[in-house]
Amino acid sequence: MPLTRRRGFWWIAGAAVAVVLAAAVAATAIAFPSVAATTCPGCYGLERIAPGVYAEPGLAPAERRRVSEVLEQADERIRAFFGGRVSAPDVLVCLTDACYSRIGGGGERGIAVLNRSVMLSPRGVDPVIASHELTHVELHARLGGADVPQWFDEGLGVLVSDDPRYLTPTGDRCLRDPRQALPDTLDGWLRAASADPLTYADAACQVSRWVTANGGEQAVPGLIARLASGQPFPAAR
Repeated sequence: MPLTRRRGFWWIAGAAVAVVLAAAVAATAIAFPSVAATTCPGCYGLERIAPGVYAEPGLAPAERRRVSEVLEQADERIRAFFGGRVSAPDVLVCLTDACYSRIGGGGERGIAVLNRSVMLSPRGVDPVIASHELTHVELHARLGGADVPQWFDEGLGVLVSDDPRYLTPTGDRCLRDPRQALPDTLDGWLRAASADPLTYADAACQVSRWVTANGGEQAVPGLIARLASGQPFPAAR
């Protein structure tokens, strides 16, 4: 093939690849706006207000302080429970419903996106909600690709965040005694929790009792390290 024709061929091929990639990016943004928003917060109108923290523009100084204080308190809860922190996810914070809808949020207070980033709604700018979602990210960062049942993931989030909706203040922390096996999968969990929000309390009860039976909070990092090394999840129910 002559040089000029080869150049033309590669130019066309390159252009075709660029078009396909652009289409893929656009499809992701349309189908999964939360993923796209956490990848490019600025593309969704958010501005960086601190390292790894993005919020809608125009926040008043008091609102910025509130966001900062919430995330500092959440960070303290994570570090206290795990004995440190290995994750550093981006956190997208919205103080209006319009902002949260624009970045792909729904009716939830907050969400961990792909267990790598966190989005907080106006109702989720709270140390409990923030630390719950950040616990998911911290857990999976420590697991290094290993997996845990969804009930353990959610129950741990409740326990670390010390969520008063689903835990008693003292004792074994259980609001009610779980009577049936809890969902292992995300789909199963979403169905169960939608039907009965106290499924979170049941999961927290299971995790809390496992922690107590195994020597306290320091048992959790050890369990995670064993799972990350390839050991199976124990029969913790």
